[in-house]
Amino acid sequence: MAVKHTPTGIVHSGTKGGVTGCGSSTQTNSHHWVNTNSRITCDKNGCKN
Repeated sequence: MAVKHTPTGIVHSGTKGGVTGCGSSTQTNSHHWVNTNSRITCDKNGCKN
């Protein structure tokens, strides 16, 4: 599953309500995060690997 940060448009691995693959919390400003099936665009370790 992937989760998108709407202000930046970056898609991370993970799900809303948890932590992304690169360690960002989706619970902080949770209204900025949406679950998606889009391709992951984050290039940080954890998301891209």
